[in-house]
Parts: sequence; structure tokens; C-alpha cells
Amino acid sequence: MTSPDLTRANIDKIAKLFPTVVTETLDADGEPSRAIDFDQLRQELSAHIVDGAVERYQLDWPGKRAAAFVANAPIAKTLRPARDESVDFDTTKNLFIEGDNLDALKLLQESYLGKIKVVYIDPPYNTGKDFVYEDDFAESSSEYLARSGQKSETGDRLQANTEANGRFHSDWLSMMYPRLRLARNLLADDGVMIVAIDDHEHGNLRLLLDQVFGPENFLANVVWQGGSKNDARFTSQGLDYMLIYARNVSNLIERDVRWVEPKQGIDRVLALAADAWRRSSHDATLATQLYRAELRKIKSELEPAVFRYDQIDGEGRVYQTGDLRKPSPTSRSRYEILHPVTGLPVPMHPNGWVYAPESMEQKIREGRIIFGPDHSVMPRQKRYLDEMDTQAIKPVFTRERASAAYALKKLLDSDVFPYTKDVGILAKWINAVTQGDREAIILDFFAGSGSTGHAVMDLNAADGGHRRYILVQLDEAVEHPDFDTIADIARERLRRAGAQARHEPGLLYPDLDVGFRSLHVATTNMADTLATADDLVQAALSDAIDSVKPGRTDEDLLFQVLLDWGLDLAEPIEIEEVADRRVLSIADDALIACFSHDVSDAAVRAIAARHPLRAVFLDAGFATDAARINAEQIFREVSPETEIRAI
Repeated sequence: MTSPDLTRANIDKIAKLFPTVVTETLDADGEPSRAIDFDQLRQELSAHIVDGAVERYQLDWPGKRAAAFVANAPIAKTLRPARDESVDFDTTKNLFIEGDNLDALKLLQESYLGKIKVVYIDPPYNTGKDFVYEDDFAESSSEYLARSGQKSETGDRLQANTEANGRFHSDWLSMMYPRLRLARNLLADDGVMIVAIDDHEHGNLRLLLDQVFGPENFLANVVWQGGSKNDARFTSQGLDYMLIYARNVSNLIERDVRWVEPKQGIDRVLALAADAWRRSSHDATLATQLYRAELRKIKSELEPAVFRYDQIDGEGRVYQTGDLRKPSPTSRSRYEILHPVTGLPVPMHPNGWVYAPESMEQKIREGRIIFGPDHSVMPRQKRYLDEMDTQAIKPVFTRERASAAYALKKLLDSDVFPYTKDVGILAKWINAVTQGDREAIILDFFAGSGSTGHAVMDLNAADGGHRRYILVQLDEAVEHPDFDTIADIARERLRRAGAQARHEPGLLYPDLDVGFRSLHVATTNMADTLATADDLVQAALSDAIDSVKPGRTDEDLLFQVLLDWGLDLAEPIEIEEVADRRVLSIADDALIACFSHDVSDAAVRAIAARHPLRAVFLDAGFATDAARINAEQIFREVSPETEIRAI
């Protein structure tokens, strides 16, 4: 009965834009209330590190402000294609990026903003050692103690029991924080992030994800028993976790998104039932007896949800019975049902019937409602096993990790990566999230040996989907005679897994995409200018003409343009000759690039005649300013709708 609370409305608006700035504080009555962390908001809108702190509920650690600054700071880098490392470079939709994933995530912000359906990552677990991903947060123990207030200026420890390896918690959080924030930007509104983790940082990661995504977007804490240690002191250990968050949980609920998985053992049980139906000569009573006898033999191998389907009806279908009560009463749930023989009302549950009257009548006509011998028995409904072959996906499961390492060793003919992810587990969760979107893009920016890409290919081979992957892996060195880096291992795995999938006997989908474009994070293609025009001496002017670094190709420039324009990096590329000039056409002339050092009017006119959406040239390719202006005039006359750029 009051006017709208505009403060709360403004907080909600800010929360949608910057969920990391939402915190809790005490109101005038001393009650917790939602509030904005203005220091954090200032940091989001600032180009430098902002000082200042207020006591509040939040996850904090030494280096957090610097990590937030790093997430927003721009970089002068690009992605360079490597055709010789790629498979089906011109046609594939998959990407493999070698380089620091923080740089890669920043470079992908324009092209894939809001387009990623699933982000799955298995980041380096915090084992108390320094990280390869340092991001300039590496520091000594003494530096950590001083910055966290545990050491005085004279070097004396201020706390008797210091955190022996607390600096590694801070380093790990500082490493993860900017990456999670950037990854959240890439997620679609119905996107989901899955982060694998072990016990060391599980608690911190949960709080960190709450801060980045908002606690209301938490979906699940999946527990994976991947092994055990019988000599462990307290428990057998061997647990890993997958923390799952939605970009916007309300969007998933609105779309009625449900994650399901097949019930294990259904095919086996249905086969037993079919055999019993055949042996009974289609006698439902005898078939049920024979079926139950066989079912009991394998009870220990079946899930209860499958074992309960223990009857066969007159059509040979396996079913179980269930009650018809409504979970909570409504005005349409209470009505009379008459017994088909006595014609009298049957007993009704106090909450009423689960189905509306029209639906109940339909079920009765179909023989799906089982009545007792008379009206004194409450009826039950049939649930057929072949219609209930899926179940809500379970957040707890057991699967040995050793099998994944063995499978990779077999694929690569070498023991190169002992801690690889399990392709089957990845495929299960990616499939659950992408069931309604088989064109989805899946991102893994801690790619390791490339298990996520392998899982995506296997899923597409199984159901004909066109899911795409983007993998990012640092060129971390390994000691192996055949491979120099983990990125090398991943690329080789993808090549072999793709070839294996393509030549699998009985492959139903010949258009399966098993290729990938290999890209490398690199410095910008633009030449470094270390002096102003006034400082250049006459002799140096000739060296400052070309704006492109030596050794960079037209494809290098093309990918920088794709990034700058926010275009998909997997669009098909066609290389042509137009008026004796090499031209690159992207996605059927959505973009035409000509980086010739001698752009002719004939080439410009031929390109304009194709009416591309965008056209880009090398600035140095025009002999004079007049030539460049003339090119612009040609486009205004021939293809005024084309957006033109010169680099």
C-alpha cells in the first residue's frame, strides 16, 4: 500500500549489471538487508585500483582488488591462426586456443558475449604450490604476511600461528576471480557453469561463485567418488565435486528446463520381460511370474527405480502401480470416480485426485487406471517402464578415475597425462544441459588434455548434434619425448579422437565435425610506436610507414578484425583472387578483407559489387590519402550499406 521502493529497485538494476557489488549490511533496525558495496562499484567503474574498505559480509583475501582490476584491464593482444596445427581449418566450427586463458577470455568477450551455453572447467587444484597462472600475483611468504597484516614493518610476526600456506589460498582465489567474472559474461541467459574442484578449495570456490553469479543462481553441488584409500586415517577420501551455477536461474525455471538421465538397466529389464512374455505365450499372469523370478536374480545390479517395475500387463508391457493422490488439494482435484462394476464412488484421498477430471477420464479409457474388485478399494494408476526411462539426474555418483587415464593412454599410445578428465562424465553433464540445444557452444578454458572437446565430439556422434567447443590451454611444458607442451597433447588427442569417431563402424551422421581451428594468443599485429611524430627523425620516418608488424600474414590480420568486430571466429573462410588481388571472404561475404599492399580501384570496385556487409583494407595498401578516399566513394556509389574499415 505504498509507492515503490525506488532504492530497492535501483539495487536490483545494479545487481543485474554488476552482481559482484551486491552485499549485505544492517539497516536502521539492525536487521540484515541487501545493499551495494560502493567501493566495489567504484572499482567496476574505475580504470585504476580503488582503495577503501568497510566491514561487511563478503569473501575477502589479500589481492582481491588487484584481481578485480585485472579482470577489467584491457590488453593489446590478438589470436593468430595456425593452419598446420588445425584439422579442417576452413570448415570446422571448433576452436582450440593456445595461451593464457585470462588473455583468451578477454579476447573472446566481443565475439561470444552471451553465446556460450556451457562453461565446464577443471581448474588446477590448490596443492600448496605456486601456480603456472600467476597474473602478477606471485609473492613470497613474507610479502603475503606483510600485506595480510600478519607481519610488521620490521619483519616481526604479529600472529603466533600464521597460516602456513594461506598465501596459496589467496593466490588461487586471485587467479580464479577474474577468469570466473569474464566467463560469466560469455554465458547465454540460459547458460550454465560447471566447475570441478576437490576439498582444498571447495568452500572458497562456493563462496567465490556465490559472489560472481549470486547465491540464488546456485544449482547443484555434485559429489563424485572417484577412488578410495583404504589406508586413510579417517575416511577413504577420493571425493571430487562439481559446483554448478546458472547465469540466470529464473530463465531456466521459466523455460521449464529439467536435467534428466537414462535409468540404468532399463534395456536389460525390458529384454527379460520380452523373453518372459514370449515363454508365457502372452499370458500376463504367467509372464509376470517368470519375469519376477529373473528380476530377483539381478536385483543387486539394478536401481530401485527400475526394480519396482515388476508386473507385465495384457499387452506385454512392464509397469508398476502408483497412487493417484494430489500432493496438495485444489478446487479441481476433488470429484467422484465411479467403480466400473458397482457404479458406486470409490474412496478418494483427502487431497483429491492427481489428475483433472478430463485427464482422469482419458486415463480410464486407456486402461491406465486399475480398480479393485469393488468400490471399497482405492484405485491405482499404471506407470509403464518404457515411458519412464529417464530420471532426474543424480548429484552423487561413483566412477573410478583410473579408467579415464587408461583410455587416453590407449588413444595416444603413451602415458602422457595421468590426471585426465573422464569423457563419459563430461558427456553426461554437457548432454543434460544441452538437451534442448544441440547447436550449443561449450567452453573449457582449462582444457588440459582436451577431454571436453573429445566429449563434445562423442555426443554429436551419438545424437547427430552440432555442438561446438572452444578450448583454451596454456603452453605449459611437459617432460615427454613426443610432446613439448600440454597444448600439444590436447591437439593430438583431438586429432585422434576425431579420426576415431569419423571411422567408427555404423556412424550415423557423416557430417560430424571432428576438426578444430588452432589459434595462438599473441601480441597485437599492429607495429609498436614508441615515439611521437615530433620525435621521429627524418631517417626513421620510412620505418614508421607500415602499421603491421613484420611476419604477420593476412590471415593474422583477418582474425584480429574478427575479434575487433565481434564476429564468430569459426565462420567459414574462402580465399579468392579479385582483380589480381588476394581476398578473404568470410561467411558468404558477410566480411571481405583485402590486405594487399597495392589496392587498385578495380579491386575495390569488384569487392563493392558483391555488396558485403563489411569490408576491410590495409591502410598502407592505398598509395595516397586520395586513393583511400576514392575507395570510400566507390562504396558509397556501389554498395552504400557496406561498413568499411582500414587498419
